Amino acid sequence: MKSTVNQLSQIDKDILRILQDDGRITYAELARQVGLTTTPCIERVRRLERDGFIKQYTTVINPEQLDAGLIVFVQIRLDRTSKHTFAQFKEAVLEVPEVQECYLVSGSFDYLIKVRLADMTAYRKFLEEALLSVPAVQESTSIVVMEAVKETLSVSIP
Repeated sequence: MKSTVNQLSQIDKDILRILQDDGRITYAELARQVGLTTTPCIERVRRLERDGFIKQYTTVINPEQLDAGLIVFVQIRLDRTSKHTFAQFKEAVLEVPEVQECYLVSGSFDYLIKVRLADMTAYRKFLEEALLSVPAVQESTSIVVMEAVKETLSVSIP
């Protein structure tokens, strides 16, 4: 049975909020901030992990420092002549490191992907060599980001 947010106590929600902001916080400091002693705090964090509320811990890298400052969203329409088209695309796109996000969507195209690269020259090469060579890609539309106003992995916790 999956847990829901309504089953979480206020302390559990506070733990999730704090860990979203700082996944490297010590258990002692986390416990202090939520008003617990360390051992019960650790037990709650482990339960949140076990119940699937916490998927993983990660580090957010500054893409500008690694020559990946250009963001492009690409709308992909697939050739639907084969019943395996979607599976082939999904399998192929999972192997492309420049793709940060990929969503199957409804509407006039099939997938929306987010790509990070150094510049337009790198994007053109990526488009020709990596993306348009993926099986069943019929058409693509590129949307180049001029300014990232907000970018987060945080989830709003009621």
